[in-house]
Amino acid sequence: MMNSMDAATTSVVEVSGLRVVRGGRVVLPGLSTTVPAGQITGLLGPSGCGKTTLMRCIVGVQKTQGGSVRVLGEESGSPALRRRVGYMTQAPSVYDDLTVRENLRFFASVLGAPGARSDTVIDTVGLGSSVDSLAGRLSGGERSRVSLAVAMLSEPAVMVLDEPTVGLDPVLRRQLWGTFAELARAGATIIVSSHVMDEAARCDRLMLMRDGELIADDEPASLLAHTGAHDIEAAFLALVDQEARP
Repeated sequence: MMNSMDAATTSVVEVSGLRVVRGGRVVLPGLSTTVPAGQITGLLGPSGCGKTTLMRCIVGVQKTQGGSVRVLGEESGSPALRRRVGYMTQAPSVYDDLTVRENLRFFASVLGAPGARSDTVIDTVGLGSSVDSLAGRLSGGERSRVSLAVAMLSEPAVMVLDEPTVGLDPVLRRQLWGTFAELARAGATIIVSSHVMDEAARCDRLMLMRDGELIADDEPASLLAHTGAHDIEAAFLALVDQEARP
């Protein structure tokens, strides 16, 4: 696996020998990696490669069969991380019978976030015009944005976002990536998964996955230079070809 990251870079996530078996299938065979602080780390790869499983391990909601995951110096999933790690799942995690505002206020009370924070994150994800609409009547993209707003409520140090731009139009995708960049500049660590390779250029660092393993861990520019590819998708395919060679 190629890796040109500076070993001295402060890491907020440390994964060591992580092994996960689901339904009798080995999803992660013994993965090890670190995630640097204050950057947008993109986790890219085809569906079924293990991205979501790795993210669930980082959050601490996935049963593992070996290895360890530490976040901000604590074991993943520990109570000390409750407000420090924000998590957006692929499937929207909202209550259909509550309005957008009611959903945000409910989750704010659970997390102990100030009430005013709800209005802030609603504006950030562009849902001001739908604030009094029932979540169950929103489009899939709008429901995903409510979930993203929930993940932002406690102003977490680490945000784990699983496919946050699926179903969104290009304009909103660009706006949200701008928000991610602002959060990273303010010191947050963003871990975002995608199977859309053209989003890779918006990341500070990329982790490319295939069959539960990392085949690359590098900055986008370095990855392109190493493979001689013109875009990340071509670089990914070049790395797959390299691994297939005897």
